[in-house]
Amino acid sequence: MIILLYFLTGAVVLWGARQLWPVRSLSYMNAHDWVQEKDNLNLKMLDVRDASDYLEGHISGSINISLGRLPYVWQHDLFPDDKVLILSKNWYQSNKAARILRKYGFHSLFTMQGNVWSALSCHHKIPAKEGGYCGHRFNH
Repeated sequence: MIILLYFLTGAVVLWGARQLWPVRSLSYMNAHDWVQEKDNLNLKMLDVRDASDYLEGHISGSINISLGRLPYVWQHDLFPDDKVLILSKNWYQSNKAARILRKYGFHSLFTMQGNVWSALSCHHKIPAKEGGYCGHRFNH
């Protein structure tokens, strides 16, 4: 019985470590740098937030496939040789989406560092959940 408990504890620790371990194909970019260079990068934007969050505010041209549906419907809008920018609420969701896409052969995966939605809401007029649009950091 004790051995089973040790085994289960070890499995949980390994699973947790895997979730925190960086994804090899995932590169991080600064939101401000992306805004400056987005036209030159030729990236498909994949928003993995829930549909309700997406409808509240999103970047024009982004594809919404919620994280739970991603393993089943990615092939409708994405191809493994696409460069994909993953937009999500947090670091955990970005990593999980990158792991799913990497499993299907994607090698050019990107995500944003820091609080993506507050940085991008300034430039793209995305409603900020904290109350309206911000009027600093970017020249409109």
